Amino acid sequence: MTLSQVNTENAAKAVPAVPRPAERAHVIKDDGEAIAVARRLAAEFVQGSAKRDRERIWPVAELDDFSQSGLWSINVPKAFGGPEVSYATLAQVIEIISAADSSIGQIAQNHLGVVAAIRTVSDLEQQKLLFTEVLKGTRFGNAFSEFGSKRAVDFETRFTDAGDHVVVNGRKFYSSGALLAHLVPIVALDDQGRAWYAIAERDAPGLTVIDDWSSFGQRTTLSGTVLLDNVKVPKTHLVPGYKGYEVPTADGAIFQIIQVAVDTGIAQAAIDETVAFVRTKSRAWVDSGLDHAWEDPYTIQAVGDLALRLHAAQALLEKAGRSIDRAVLDPNAETVAEAQIVTAEAKILSTEIAIAATNKLFELAGTRSTLAEHNLDRHWRNARTHTLHDPVRWKYAILGKYFLNGEKPPLHAWS
Repeated sequence: MTLSQVNTENAAKAVPAVPRPAERAHVIKDDGEAIAVARRLAAEFVQGSAKRDRERIWPVAELDDFSQSGLWSINVPKAFGGPEVSYATLAQVIEIISAADSSIGQIAQNHLGVVAAIRTVSDLEQQKLLFTEVLKGTRFGNAFSEFGSKRAVDFETRFTDAGDHVVVNGRKFYSSGALLAHLVPIVALDDQGRAWYAIAERDAPGLTVIDDWSSFGQRTTLSGTVLLDNVKVPKTHLVPGYKGYEVPTADGAIFQIIQVAVDTGIAQAAIDETVAFVRTKSRAWVDSGLDHAWEDPYTIQAVGDLALRLHAAQALLEKAGRSIDRAVLDPNAETVAEAQIVTAEAKILSTEIAIAATNKLFELAGTRSTLAEHNLDRHWRNARTHTLHDPVRWKYAILGKYFLNGEKPPLHAWS
């Protein structure tokens, strides 16, 4: 499949919706099973990852296997029949999947973030309704971000009250997963300027999803345009997302930790590829006097440095997950700030090691590693693209303000 050339104004060429799964999804029992299932799926997903990236093949079967495995409901609370695993475990799951195929890992991020938000802001009746859908295997996509606004938080998409439902109008971009979703949460403003998740059926009249994602990285995240033309959403599916940021909650840190896990997964994949290539294909340098590239002391030092930095990022990722667990159980200004800060620290290290590892791959493996047949550049392209989601330079500022002046991080989905 080649990159889409669909004109975003041509709704007639929109991608049709996919049906809901015929069978109920599996429900994970505990944290240990979640990790085991992730490893099993990753071993399958990695097999075709280079080809999917090269030819931009949608991961349709892989996504079905992923969501039907139960891994898309792992943060549904136990009170509603879900596993409610630790966020440290959830992050490890996303890292494992992302090391196999980071596009597939990213597709799940907004689904899991919305599940967390429903727990935070929805009433019990709405939680029961939506969590039941998630446990069945229903996938949320997303229609959050917009392309032309001044800032990411400046939304132009709005809804109007129409009795038992609302009517949504607007245009979205960066809609990861929306193409193959069953339900599409839309960030839309009410008449007071408050942001809600209006969760629409993927095949709702007026909801058009177009495959026009042309980035050089994360090519199969299915992140394209969503057009919203008088889309009706029942009020049962109108989630008050703004409440998650009116007071301290873990919602922002949860969205962020999933981003971190995608990047540590990319870094792990790049280091694994480096080791495999150097061990089996690279040649020793002419002045080294060595027979094998893997004996090169400079290569040995560089791989050791990469592994150290990855392990530091992973350690902070686990610590961030534990901090988020505490903030979910007892949300207050202190627990939420701690979760945000540790997650920001993990975000910095994960970004830096993802970029470093994907770049060093070619330096250490040599010119042969750049051949198209290997498609190893996908790791750098994926890292470079995904780490742009929220700039690390602002994470350093958040840390400095907190540790120097006691200023807590802002409450939003990027913090």
